[in-house]
Amino acid sequence: MDWGTELWDQYDTIEKHTQTGLELVEKYVKFVKERTEIEQNYAKQLRNLSKKYNQKRSSKDEPECRLSSYQSFLDILNEMNDYAGQRELIAENLMMNICIDLTKYLQELKQERKTYLMEAKRAQQSLESTYKQLDSSKKRFEREWREAERAAQHAEKTDLDINATKADVEKAKQQAHFKAQTAEESKNDYASQLQKYNKEQNQFYFNDIPLVFNKLQDLDERRIRKLAQGYILFSDTEKQVMPIIGKCLEGITKAGANVNEKNDAMIVIEQNKSGFERPGDVEFEDYSQGINRASSDSSLGTPKGPMDLLGRNKGKNFWLFSRKSKLSSTLTPDASPPNGSHSPKFGRDPLSYCLKEINKTVKPRISSFKTLRRSPTVTEDFGHLPPEQRRKRLQQKLEEISKELQKEVDQSEALGKMKDVYEKNPQMGDPATLASQISQTSQNIDRLKGEMSKYENWLTEAGARGDSTRYKTYTFNDNGAHDALSADGAHSDESPPDPSQPIYAEFDDDFEDEEPAAPIGRCTAMYSFPGASEGTIAMKEGEVLAVVEEDKGDGWTRVRRNNGDEGYIPTSYVSITLNK
Repeated sequence: MDWGTELWDQYDTIEKHTQTGLELVEKYVKFVKERTEIEQNYAKQLRNLSKKYNQKRSSKDEPECRLSSYQSFLDILNEMNDYAGQRELIAENLMMNICIDLTKYLQELKQERKTYLMEAKRAQQSLESTYKQLDSSKKRFEREWREAERAAQHAEKTDLDINATKADVEKAKQQAHFKAQTAEESKNDYASQLQKYNKEQNQFYFNDIPLVFNKLQDLDERRIRKLAQGYILFSDTEKQVMPIIGKCLEGITKAGANVNEKNDAMIVIEQNKSGFERPGDVEFEDYSQGINRASSDSSLGTPKGPMDLLGRNKGKNFWLFSRKSKLSSTLTPDASPPNGSHSPKFGRDPLSYCLKEINKTVKPRISSFKTLRRSPTVTEDFGHLPPEQRRKRLQQKLEEISKELQKEVDQSEALGKMKDVYEKNPQMGDPATLASQISQTSQNIDRLKGEMSKYENWLTEAGARGDSTRYKTYTFNDNGAHDALSADGAHSDESPPDPSQPIYAEFDDDFEDEEPAAPIGRCTAMYSFPGASEGTIAMKEGEVLAVVEEDKGDGWTRVRRNNGDEGYIPTSYVSITLNK
């Protein structure tokens, strides 16, 4: 069944129906656009939220950076950022695959519908024109036939009139004959026009209009089919990213499972352990018997309390408390008047006065953990830190200087090799151009050696005052090789590299390129990736690639094909297996 057969007389209905169908497509496109805006705003808000709570680290030494709970929270923020990217991808695909495509298709349908309606209108105008000609010929035939009848009646009446002459009768008959002939011609013309109109009407209702209506029906069916595909795309667009969104959510779950409270507690201990010994008991000093504050013969040699610590570390900061001890100025022997006489402040009961002073000075120190020094003056030798933390920072600083010094030594030897090459092959370059670089590198090496010696002395000092913790420092010889020294200055088990061994195995005129890094694992593509951006590489679903560099937190992993092509791919698009 088709419109041309069943709806041959429903032109207005078909025109209205097709227009309503096009309006539905426009309404759906508008709906998808608003959905796209919602997705874009949602993704933007998620990104802003992740950025707001993912504050950049001002220093790698921040204590919370090593805690698993902190790292898991950063992982969650990164996953949310990736999740926002998938919402943006949904918005982009909705706009490209539905809005833009349907809008373009809608314009084509409108133009096509307009063409069909114009065809129907032209056919109808042609039929109406033929009908007007038919109606005109019919009226003319009617008029001429009536005039012929009147002329015939007049001729018959004239012929019967006895008073009429023969000439009048003859004239009347000729007029009647002429009128009859004219009426016959108009009759033939009317018959011809009627035949033409019937033929054209038959063509209009059985061929032209059905053909146009069938074309409009096909147009409407194609419009409905395209709209149905748009409905399906609306769902499929989000289904395509659901596996990746699922990966993001799994990553959040994994981040929560990676939190290790015991390990975090141990990290807090490691980062904040001071290395101080706990203070001993405060001794009772009987001023009523004239006993000085000095420890008795039976006193232990270890510090007994804050006063002994202050006595042993005069001129140094007392770490546990934020203020200088008043007790040292009130209860030390130097604080009493000469000749052993008591201060008038003691009054009649010096023991009561001493106990009051102890209460004033010691009790506040018991609760002084709440008022620990928050921002001590930072010194170059890290003397503001507790012993344990100071040793760690000095060791860390020595390692950093050691690495920097090794780089400078390597650069110095490379420049020396290059200078030799230039001297042997002047066409490759002028050796004089390297003089400034060699001089600068030499100055840097001397400066770093001085810093290393300074920090080694500080580390030796810190190690001597604290526990017998062993540590390593590095000294460089003229060839850039370094020896590992222990706390007592002896060589450790690690043997130094052979000074005669050159840093570069080869250094020829061609300056050969470095060999590619060995793969650290393999990965299998779970989804296809076009690799359209610079630095990326395309891959197909199921393709196996070698992992060259792990994801550093930016969501990209560096991989290599068997043919040597390297590039970056999204980490969430692959399943990675690292070598053990």
